[in-house]
Amino acid sequence: MALRGIRLVIPTGTSAFKAVNAVQKAGVHTSSVRSLRYGWWAYALGERTTPRFQQYSKIISVDGNLASGKGALAQSLADKLGMHYMPEPDTFYLDKMTGEKQPLAVDFNGMCSLEKFYTDPKAADGNTYRLQLWMYNMRLLQYADAIEHLLTTGQGVILERSPFSDMVFLEAMSKQGYIRKECVQHYNEIKDISICEFLPPHLSIYVDVPAEEVQKRLKQSGKSYLQNVPLMYLKSIEDSYKKTFLPKISETSELLAYDATQAQDIEKVAEDIEYLKFEKGPWLEQDDVTYHQMRMLVEDKHKVASLTQIPKFLPEITIGAHDYDEKYYAYKSLPGKKYAEGYNADVGDKYIWLK
Repeated sequence: MALRGIRLVIPTGTSAFKAVNAVQKAGVHTSSVRSLRYGWWAYALGERTTPRFQQYSKIISVDGNLASGKGALAQSLADKLGMHYMPEPDTFYLDKMTGEKQPLAVDFNGMCSLEKFYTDPKAADGNTYRLQLWMYNMRLLQYADAIEHLLTTGQGVILERSPFSDMVFLEAMSKQGYIRKECVQHYNEIKDISICEFLPPHLSIYVDVPAEEVQKRLKQSGKSYLQNVPLMYLKSIEDSYKKTFLPKISETSELLAYDATQAQDIEKVAEDIEYLKFEKGPWLEQDDVTYHQMRMLVEDKHKVASLTQIPKFLPEITIGAHDYDEKYYAYKSLPGKKYAEGYNADVGDKYIWLK
């Protein structure tokens, strides 16, 4: 499977989370092999999660159509509430996790292109579904990062979209005939066996902007590949949000909805959140034991990535053994990739024999 290569490049333990969110400081045993990480012994010796939770120790996702203003709302709200903001992941989110200075080639990032999707959504090479499945993986990894940040620091996290709302794009692609029904079945199977391992956001905020206005904003964005996004595709995303995602997520999470003007009033949105009682959803059933189990999962990004791997043939996401080997050895030939982090003399790593 094309996506299996994701496990080859994810750092071990919490190093992936730290690479995305903070600069790691030197300390005792910080080499790639002997890095300190949370585990069973930490829990046995008294490490607990609930004492660090405060009023806004929550996971909040801000959802909406393309160019709906959700990013500006999420960032402003995070600043207002003292929460950690995570912008929407792109196809190169894995490079951020591994701390790459420059994005690697698309061969090592899902073999898909967002620009190609918008210019040729029915591409014969299967780019559309490959992109959709890769983005679900990136959202899942980011969501694991968000939960790890929450459980480790007690600081809440605000995300742009989440793996729970990722399906709106799949439904829109399917309605517009961009992907085959076999791809829809595969995606649903993948999601069913992976999303169940995670708790939904405490709160979902939906920014409601009509598809016509979204299309107008896209044309004004200055990005050439967004100039001709079909209105029907944007309407399908909007319909999927309102008919599928919002009714479903409201069963387990608090839900707030605003139009474009209301979403700009950060004081009002923050006040609405303050009045929420958060009296429903699976988060209420958690304790230090389940938080420990959750933390063990989300810090192991290899395990998170493996949740989406099933042995099923689909031309859109499957490559041959020879092509896989070619890409594998091409990756290993990159500077600093032959051995584990800290053990590559070609990028200046020193005292390797002492580690």
